[in-house]
Amino acid sequence: MKRREILKGLTALPLAGAVPAAASSTTTTPKSVARERDIFKELGVRTFINAAGTLTYMSGCLMRDEVVDIINSTSKHFCMIDEVQDKVGERIAQLVHSEAAMVTCGAFSAMTLGLAGILTGEDVRKVEQLPHLEGTGMKSEVICQKSHNERYNHAFLNTGCKIVEVETIEDVEKAINEKTALLHFLNITANHGQIKHEEWVALGKKHNIPTSIDIAADVPPVSNLWKFNDMGFDLVFISGGKAIRGPQSAGILMGRKNIIAAARLNAPPRGYTVARGHKVNKEEILGMYIALEKYIATDHDKEWKEWETKIAHIQNAVKDLPGITTKITIPELGNVTPTLSINWDDTVVKLTGREMRDRLRNGNPSIEAGFSGLPLYHYQAGSDSIDPAVAETLKGANTVRVTAWMLQPGEEKMVARRIREELLTASVSKS
Repeated sequence: MKRREILKGLTALPLAGAVPAAASSTTTTPKSVARERDIFKELGVRTFINAAGTLTYMSGCLMRDEVVDIINSTSKHFCMIDEVQDKVGERIAQLVHSEAAMVTCGAFSAMTLGLAGILTGEDVRKVEQLPHLEGTGMKSEVICQKSHNERYNHAFLNTGCKIVEVETIEDVEKAINEKTALLHFLNITANHGQIKHEEWVALGKKHNIPTSIDIAADVPPVSNLWKFNDMGFDLVFISGGKAIRGPQSAGILMGRKNIIAAARLNAPPRGYTVARGHKVNKEEILGMYIALEKYIATDHDKEWKEWETKIAHIQNAVKDLPGITTKITIPELGNVTPTLSINWDDTVVKLTGREMRDRLRNGNPSIEAGFSGLPLYHYQAGSDSIDPAVAETLKGANTVRVTAWMLQPGEEKMVARRIREELLTASVSKS
């Protein structure tokens, strides 16, 4: 009996050995599936479905999973910021057809740093003097078309320069003088100026003055990432936290090697510069690179079809309602994605556009929609979330605008359902 019991026990050993492993796995399961802390709920911060677009005051975009993974993994190691900028800048430059590049603290930061680089060159003494230009021998004027002089050009004022407005090529010729540091172009308002891209670049080359272009929100199309470098602009500024879906606090400055090198001297980690506050840490620099790499490799035709399908779903949910008209448009410049405008007859639907947006915002789920027909560069943080100069004219407008490019899978159905519900609730006929 004793021998049989021993043999029986030996036979059972592999099974017995497996039990503790299984038990161990079971005991660690609760830790691995521990519920994630909902810090938004804990703090009482509202989250929402973004049907408005990549607006900074709405936190821009949602970073790609690959970007978040890189940020998490690189946060566990130390490295030299300049070395990261060197290596990442080389890779980005190759991707966008520029001589050099660097990751900045957004497109606004890229503008300040790019101009600073032009003003100071690689003279550290001049770097230390910005923004006090008087008596330094540095140039102090930026020329741009009147229609291109909008609020983000304040980035240039941070260096101590002033903006000189022009409207025609003849105006540019007259305005250029020994103080002219830069000829600046705003792509999103290109159709509102008399001087076009190629003409602007040609003026710069003629007078040996650097040219720059702000394309902050101007991808898609993906080709814009290299189009203006290929065209001959000396500096290109772009946001990282919009369609590219990098960190919202990051952007890219790309352009001539000598200017980027000088811009780097004006940038952190150096502590004696006008742009000391423009910090980007290793996680953001590396995350921005990964985001750009992934964006360029995206199947953009497939992505576009997905946007069209989502927008069509929302349109189909409301276009049959009494008093409703809908229209899908594609902006020619900036935020080039399918955009749905929903308009209604106020004798049929007793609701203003602002009331609709408020109802969507305060409903469940919370949804943010936009102002139909309003260019995104008019938007700003504030009670009405847009430029006060245009807010008054839109208060009573019976219209709302919806985009799909920031919607997560399935959210188009919730947006369609909620807009339809609100239109029906406010409808006189209650159809």
